[in-house]
Amino acid sequence: MPGIRHDWTLDEVRALFALPFPDLLFQAQVTHRAHFAADRVQVSRLISIKTGACPEDCAYCPQSAHHDTGLEKQRLLEVEAVVEAARQARATGASRFCMGAAWRGPAAHDFPTVLAMIEGVKGVGMETCASLGLLSAEQARQLKEAGLDYYNHNIDTSPEHYETIVKTRGFEDRLETLDHVREAGLSVCCGGIVGMGEKALDRARMLLTLANMPKHPESVPINLLIPIPGTPLAEAERPDPFDFVRTIATARILMPASLVRLSAGRQGMSDELQALCFLAGANSVFCGEKLLTAPNAAPERDESLFGRLGLSPM
Repeated sequence: MPGIRHDWTLDEVRALFALPFPDLLFQAQVTHRAHFAADRVQVSRLISIKTGACPEDCAYCPQSAHHDTGLEKQRLLEVEAVVEAARQARATGASRFCMGAAWRGPAAHDFPTVLAMIEGVKGVGMETCASLGLLSAEQARQLKEAGLDYYNHNIDTSPEHYETIVKTRGFEDRLETLDHVREAGLSVCCGGIVGMGEKALDRARMLLTLANMPKHPESVPINLLIPIPGTPLAEAERPDPFDFVRTIATARILMPASLVRLSAGRQGMSDELQALCFLAGANSVFCGEKLLTAPNAAPERDESLFGRLGLSPM
């Protein structure tokens, strides 16, 4: 596709981050309008189909068995409960239904149930997305056959900063799963988190990794850390809001045809900050009051904000 690059250099990415704020937003908005309608936003709904007791030690995650966050554990949901939640999500304007499970990877005895969930949600008429941890090539193939459209597997941060955030699996493990997902013909949802004690260089390296993939992720969630008591990042310093907007804008410029999702952390953002993120090229959000286990912007707040900004769901 014209204008799509996969050969960005680190110096180029850092130069984008360093642009004067109005210049960066202008470039991001021009890029955005070349590929998307400026007044449309893709809306997804995310639910936890299995909660807590995850063996991974991700420093940001309240679902890790390594952290004492007081989270109530929940076994894998019944298929019909998930399908009904998808029906309700569609009725409230969501076009994609995302299912997340707190696993290192799906166990053999749970996988048929997950496949049935995907088939059921697909039957409701929604795009399907799943976040199930590490996958084998065969599991990715079966998910595709069941009707899965997107697979979410974030790289979280730069390769260099990653080892300070997660120690139970490596950065290369994540890339291997993404390779399996691509080989199976699934679309990729892959982004990262801002606010985990990373430096500006780490944000640039994270986006560079995504932008130089052979094919850009079709969906790029940019999350603002929600500090959860009991996790190692509970006292993490909140990043400058303008630095967060710069991350959104740079992602838009580097990956022009990808949906850039304003993801976790919206509940704590002002309407003005969210508006800047949309101006910077974000064109996807999660709706609903909960993201897996963390709070999200209330639906009535989103309805009001979209109305005031003249935005409508895709």
